[in-house]
Amino acid sequence: MGAPRVSFEFFPPKTLEAEASLWKTVNRLKALCPEFVSVTYGADGSTRERTHQVIKDILTKTSLRPAPHLTCVGTPQKEIDAIADEYWSMGVRQIVALRGDPEGGAEANYIPHPEGYAYASDLVQGLLEKHPFELLVAAYPETHPQAISADKDLENLKRKIDAGSRRAITQFFFDNEIFLRFRDRVAAAQMNVKLIPGILPVTNFNTLSRFAGACGASIPQWFSTQFEGLDEDPTTRQLIAAHAAVSQAEQLGREGVDDFHFYTLNRADLSFAVCHALGVRGRA
Repeated sequence: MGAPRVSFEFFPPKTLEAEASLWKTVNRLKALCPEFVSVTYGADGSTRERTHQVIKDILTKTSLRPAPHLTCVGTPQKEIDAIADEYWSMGVRQIVALRGDPEGGAEANYIPHPEGYAYASDLVQGLLEKHPFELLVAAYPETHPQAISADKDLENLKRKIDAGSRRAITQFFFDNEIFLRFRDRVAAAQMNVKLIPGILPVTNFNTLSRFAGACGASIPQWFSTQFEGLDEDPTTRQLIAAHAAVSQAEQLGREGVDDFHFYTLNRADLSFAVCHALGVRGRA
């Protein structure tokens, strides 16, 4: 089996120091020739202008294909359509279409904008009426925190696929059986979609716990045990994190997975090491 296809997620920087870190990461990972790189919005679209600037810089300074996140939350339809028009004219051909989190985060009550796209499925349909983007959407192997049930969450994913998306990036997970069972349920629902597992290589367990709590991702006991007693040992944490992510991806590869989306947290070393171990070489 050949090397998998990979993609990376970045977030827009808030400070000059963070901007330097982002571009150091971009410049290292671009050598791996990713399929695309996504750039996030903050909750309620709060980083929109910074996201636009990062996308513009990626297009002008690199040969990477950027896929900006675009959300429904807190924005009228005409404003979202204008953003889509601008992206298309800039040369953007892929967008990650999301409902988006309210200002209070994933656990806050979501209220659709009265003049906006209500949900991600509406956004997918609306964007495709504007331009023939390739639209990627989100999928939740462990169910979205605000979903009424796993079945309702699956129905929501199907609405996004029926609206025109053909690829879905999953929330991160650590137990591969959760993903594989989810993939089986998606197949049983006869969805024409390629699931791209989201991989989070992380060394800071406290940060991971916050992320997981906010998005409803479980952390297996065997995973957390590997990091016990290493709060003051970042080198060992880095090694363990890399090993865990490589093992996870290799197991998924044996199950037929050939695409991975890495949540980089704007740091290159772990994602680069994992990709290298998986045989992703790109160019010098």
